Amino acid sequence: MCRFMVYKGKDEILLSELILNPSHSILTQSFDSRLRLDRRRPHNGDGFGIGYYTAPCLGPEPCVFTSTIPAWNCINLSRIASKTTSSLIFAHVRATTEGNLSDSNCHPFSYKSLMFMHNGGIGCWKQIKRRVALSLNEQWFTLVQGSTDSEWAFALFLDCLDKAGISPDSEPGPGGFGHTVLRKAILKTVERINGFIKDVVGENGMGNEDSRSLLNFAVTDGESVVCTRYVSSKTDEAASLFFSSGTSWKALSGEKNSKKTSSSAEGEDRDYVMERRDKGSDIVLVASEPLTFERDNWVTVPTNSTLTISKQTVMIHPIIDEFYSPNPAHERSAGFAQAKGQTVTGPDKIVLGSKSPASGDEGGPVRGPDLVTAAIRRLGVQAK
Repeated sequence: MCRFMVYKGKDEILLSELILNPSHSILTQSFDSRLRLDRRRPHNGDGFGIGYYTAPCLGPEPCVFTSTIPAWNCINLSRIASKTTSSLIFAHVRATTEGNLSDSNCHPFSYKSLMFMHNGGIGCWKQIKRRVALSLNEQWFTLVQGSTDSEWAFALFLDCLDKAGISPDSEPGPGGFGHTVLRKAILKTVERINGFIKDVVGENGMGNEDSRSLLNFAVTDGESVVCTRYVSSKTDEAASLFFSSGTSWKALSGEKNSKKTSSSAEGEDRDYVMERRDKGSDIVLVASEPLTFERDNWVTVPTNSTLTISKQTVMIHPIIDEFYSPNPAHERSAGFAQAKGQTVTGPDKIVLGSKSPASGDEGGPVRGPDLVTAAIRRLGVQAK
């Protein structure tokens, strides 16, 4: 499965400070995704993409750079990231589930001022693809150039936005389309995907393995960002998603990093930390997998929720549909997401296991050891 990262800051940041330099950067995750549970295919080497917004005088459209070269092996990525700054950045490393290896299948996808990426997969995709295509207005149908379920999901999002009376072709203005508009459109996208699957499998088939979707979406209009952490199941946990906010993002100083930099190029392979000097937030990061070894920097987004960033303010809302549970003690199994190569954690940052060796229970959702914390601890030891 893929990994993605979002940066939204009050000020611009050098792309390399997120994509290249941190010891567990998104580039590192392309070949060393330690929190990933799929050991059959441990690499996210099927291409990558970065998208970022430039000065307003250059227009509202983002600059998007994609490549089928593995991120760790692309010299052009290093050249661009070390000389480019932006206050809103999307980054994605890909492990194919749908679609072949081509630039047109690499995230993020963009249209006008909008940018979109996805981690996960749509259930029953081969069975519902035709239904999705036929439901779209011609403009959004012809927009799709690749063969991934993710790009069709983006076309569906654009169609939802359009049918809500907000034309994606229109100039969004200095404040963008607004986070409420984006959130409603992404929720409608999820609803329509579930509806197509239900048409195929029936009411009783919803929640079966082939019909379940993992829909971690990220969308932005250049001003606001909306992300989802979602699974179309009442009993399963969604793929991992974390956020971190603070006043500064900086490399750790002192002996821990001095040992590294003495044997490597300056500014490379460092441990970073999100600092918070006051109650405000100048920076928000969202990631499939934490970028730092400081576990307290990161908050787990609850399963079946949206995360909205508006002017560096983070808002979390539950996605209330047939798979929603109002019970705060409701437990979910990690088995399905783990089978798809995903890491999952609960709101207390404890990995939820579908079974525990000590319990002897093969089917019930029980709490396993904190694999995420342990993995980050191992990374921190190796980084010294």
